[in-house]
Amino acid sequence: MPKLSGVSHQRAVKAFQKAGFKVVRQGKHISMTNGERIITIPRADPVNSYTMSGIVKDAGLDIEEFKKLL
Repeated sequence: MPKLSGVSHQRAVKAFQKAGFKVVRQGKHISMTNGERIITIPRADPVNSYTMSGIVKDAGLDIEEFKKLL
C-alpha cells in the first residue's frame, strides 16, 4: 500500500471537494458527503497518515487517487 504523509485538513477538504464531496457540517470536525458516503475530517494540522488513510478508504478512494487530487 502506498504511503500517505500527514495532510492539513484544509488541503484534505479541497481534495475531497474535487472528488465530489460537499461540506455539510463544521465544528471540531468537518463532515462531508457525496450523497452516498459520509466522511469526517478532524481539524488538525497535519492529520496523521494513519487517520487520513482511513478517511480516504471511507470515501471510496485509494491512496493514489487521493494524492492526485491534492
